[in-house]
Order: sequence, then C-alpha cells, then structure tokens
Amino acid sequence: MPWLLSATKLVPAVASARGLSGEVTPGLTQVEYALRRHKLMSLIHKEAHGQSGTEQTVVLLSNPTYYMSNDIPYTFHQDNNFLYLCGFQEPDSVLVLQSLPGQQLPAHKAMLFVPRRDPSRELWDGPRSGADGALALTGVDETYTLDEFRHLVSKLKAETNTLWYDWMRPAHAQLHSDYMQHLTEVKTKSKNKVRAVQQLVQRLRLIKSPAEIERMQIAGKLTSQAFIETMFASKAPVNESFLYAKFEFECRARGAEILAYPPVVAGGNRSNTLHYVKNNQLIKDGEMVLLDGGCESSCYVSDITRTWPVNGRFTAPQAELYEAVLEIQRDCLTLCSPGTSLENIYSIMLTLTGQKLKELGFLNNMKENNPLRAARKYCPHHVGHYLGMDVHDTPDMPRSLPLQPGMVITVEPGIYIPEDDRDAPEKFRGLGVRIEDDVVVTQDSPLVLSADCPKEISDIEQICSRAS
Repeated sequence: MPWLLSATKLVPAVASARGLSGEVTPGLTQVEYALRRHKLMSLIHKEAHGQSGTEQTVVLLSNPTYYMSNDIPYTFHQDNNFLYLCGFQEPDSVLVLQSLPGQQLPAHKAMLFVPRRDPSRELWDGPRSGADGALALTGVDETYTLDEFRHLVSKLKAETNTLWYDWMRPAHAQLHSDYMQHLTEVKTKSKNKVRAVQQLVQRLRLIKSPAEIERMQIAGKLTSQAFIETMFASKAPVNESFLYAKFEFECRARGAEILAYPPVVAGGNRSNTLHYVKNNQLIKDGEMVLLDGGCESSCYVSDITRTWPVNGRFTAPQAELYEAVLEIQRDCLTLCSPGTSLENIYSIMLTLTGQKLKELGFLNNMKENNPLRAARKYCPHHVGHYLGMDVHDTPDMPRSLPLQPGMVITVEPGIYIPEDDRDAPEKFRGLGVRIEDDVVVTQDSPLVLSADCPKEISDIEQICSRAS
C-alpha cells in the first residue's frame, strides 16, 4: 500500500522557485499572470459592449498588514484577487489595468504602485521590492511608487473612463480612504458608474490551469501525509490539542506555509458541532476524532476531512455509520464530471443519505417517515464547495453552475447524531462522521487530489495499529 512507505519519512519541502527564470510565485510564470490579465480584460470588453470610446480601468488593492497587538503583525496574507492577477505578495500596493487609447480591448497596460523603499522600516519588517524589484519580479508593464498613484486617480474622474473597482468591500481600508473613496463618490454620481470587478476575477479563478492543478496536487499530497502521521500518533486517551499540533507540524514540515483555515479536531460528541475549533478537550478511549484540516502551499490550498477511532479500532456501530458515509461519498465522487453541478450532486447526496438512514433504522422513531427530511436533519450542510486559492473559493459563483474541466471542488458528505437525539437509534448517538476529498473535474474520470489520504476502514485500522 503506497501510504505505508511514505508515512515513515518526510516529503521534501517544496523549494521556492522564485529565483527560476520567469516564475513570479512557485510554478507560476510571468506569462501565466499576463494571460490572466488578458483574459480579465477580454471579459471586460464583453461586459462593456456598447461603450465605444470609453476607457476601461481596473483597480485592485492589496491587503494591508494586520496587527495582533500594537506593532506586532500577523503573518501577511495577500488579497487573492490581487494576487491572482500579478503574483505580488507585499502589502500596501495597487494594481491597475488600463485600456490603451486608440486600441481595442483586451489591449491594455498593467501598472503596479508599491511603497517606496524605506531602510528604517525594512529594519523591522524585512526588505521590500520597491518599484524596480516589483517590475523585475512580476513582469508588469510599468511600476511606480505608491505616492504617484494620486496622479492617476485624478484622471479617472473623467466621464469617458469606466472604473472597475470593488468599492463596496475594499481590500485595503486605508488605501481606499486615501486614494479611492473620493473618486468612487464622484463616479457614482456620474452617468458612467463604478462597476464591480470581483465576480469577473472569480469567474477566471473558477477554472484552474495545469500549473495551478500541479500546485494543488502538491498541497493535497502533503496534507494527506500529515493525516497519515497524525493517525500514526493517535493513542487513547489523547487531547485534541495534541492532534492539532501534530497535524500542523506535519503540514509545515513538508513545505506548507500555513494552515488553510483553523482546523476542526473534534472528539466524540463534539464532532456534531460542524465548526468546532476549540480543539482542547480529551478524546477518550472508544471515541472517534473528526479532523477537518488543510494547508496552503505556494498560494493554493487543500481541504480534507477524515474520521477515525483514536484507539485504532472501530466499534460495530462506528464502523456501520462510517461505512454508510463512505459509500455515499464513493457514489458522489463518480458524479464529478462535466455537465453536472454541485447542486445536482447535493440532491443525489441527500437521496443516498436518506436511503442509508432508513437502512440504519433512523426513520423508525421519527414522526414523519421521510428519508429526505431525515437526510437534511442529520447532514445539514452542502455536499461541497469550490476550492483553489481560498478554502471556500470564488464564493460569488453559484453552486448551480455546470462543472467544467479544470474546476476543483470538495465532496464531503457526513452524518451527525448528537448524543441527546432521541429520534436516532441509541447505538449511534454521539457519533459524527464526515469524509471529504478534493477533486479536479476532467474530461475523463475525476482526479482526486487527496487520494493518498486513507479512508478505508482496514487501512485506517492498520495505520493506527502501528502507532507507538
């Protein structure tokens, strides 16, 4: 079994490839970022139909630095729409895409406005690229210091200029206040209104390129290995905080920059709290743990859930419920093909879950013998979501969209039975099971990015039995 060999050694950390020719972020070149900008301006050309003679200008703000306490910063994380279009991973910056006068879209120039280099600040915060460094790294057409952005802003007030800018939810409140707020107030009173750009960027982010899928394969593999090592480390009794720490260590030891989100490490009945993140209670002998975790590697994330007994052996009721969820998930995975949608898969998941609950005796005590109603009660969440640079990626894109090759989704059915639920058979009360995988939609069979993460009962028990 492939996991037995890899479970005992670390996967080498993903080396930063920024020094390699043409790469802006690891695995993604200046050419790929330029192509993204070209595609965005092509979408804007279609959206701006009928506005001949009008200049189109896109403004995207970076994230600021957030502070935990006074002058102690949190780890910086870039706004993903900004990052998607230029790859620049420094705060307090502005990306501008501007149509070229006399030329038809998508012809445009890309400009970055970045903070002026300041040795006194760099002593505390580390080196900054400055305008020259940003130009060399990203390959945009022009770079300037941030204070020069003010000169461009004054020109954008013209009626002949359409501004594409997410002013309702600016990524950087201070930059918005300093540069963009007055401009948007002026533009909202003109005939040529400010238009949101976020949904257009999300539409592009929805379909991953081969290079992006390769990044996500790396994230999926290293997260799978972290799960295996965490299963190896399970011993009853064990504190949730230990498993949390073990999982994070194994992710970061393999090259992940950060965890993708606060993980759920929920033992026993706490697995029935869907967003349980306290992760600080003792998991007793005979209880299962539900671990929902993922990491970020080279700007792309994973999101995997596994459920296993901390003593290494499923009880009969645990195995019965677990196998039911696993069968539902297997069936849902086969549906991840072009033409269907997350909504369609969700509807089928509810039907399958209702059938399983009926077989397990859940409808015997319920007032209404309705499998779908039972399914919604015991699985109150959706079957999955889009995945990419964010965990809940492209949130403005509806789940009803037909799946296309290059989309990445999660598939995560679950059944949750609180210990005080009197409708459920007594043997299942207090059990919660979710199984989640990351899936790339292809023209052929789906590509499961988390395939290395064991989920068969026999495999899980074999891993746990090797724990020392």
